[in-house]
Amino acid sequence: MEKIDTRKHIRMTPEEAAQFLDGAMNGALATLDRDGFPHLVAMSFARDANGDIVMTSFGKAQKVLNLQRDPRAAVMVDRGLAYDKLQGVMIRGRAEVIADREAVLATMRLMMRKQARLAGGSDLAAGGEISESYRRQAEKRVVIRLRPEKWASWDHAKIAAAARARTE
Repeated sequence: MEKIDTRKHIRMTPEEAAQFLDGAMNGALATLDRDGFPHLVAMSFARDANGDIVMTSFGKAQKVLNLQRDPRAAVMVDRGLAYDKLQGVMIRGRAEVIADREAVLATMRLMMRKQARLAGGSDLAAGGEISESYRRQAEKRVVIRLRPEKWASWDHAKIAAAARARTE
C-alpha cells in the first residue's frame, strides 16, 4: 500500500484559501522586534485586488516601527474548536508601510465593506462613506500591505478523506 501524505490532502486550494481569508474578520500579524523576537497582534484585514493582505495601523505603533526596521512579516488566520474542524491560512512575505491619507482611506473602505458583508450587508457595503472620526484618524494612520511570498494552509475537515484514500 502506497503511503499517503496527509498534509497534501488537508491543504486548501488557492481558491479555498482566498475564500477562507475573505470570510474571516481578523487575523494575527507577526512582526520582528529589534531583538528578533516575534511581536504578535490581532488585526482586522482585507485582501486587495492583487491578493495582498492590507490593514491600517497608527503610524507610531510598535508593529509599524518593527516593519520599518525589518519588513518580514506573517499573517495567520484560523478557526475551529475541535481538531477535525481546524482550518487556517498562514502567509509570509515582506510588508510595505504606506503613509498616505488616501491609501489609508481606501484601505479603510475595503475593510469596512468586508466587515459589512460579513455582518450581513449595510449601506457601506453598497458604497456608503467613512465617518468623520475615521477620516480624522486617517491622518495618523498608515497602510500595512503584506505581499504573499509563501503560504501554507490546512483544513482538518479533509482528514477523513485522506484516511479513506489510505485504505483504498
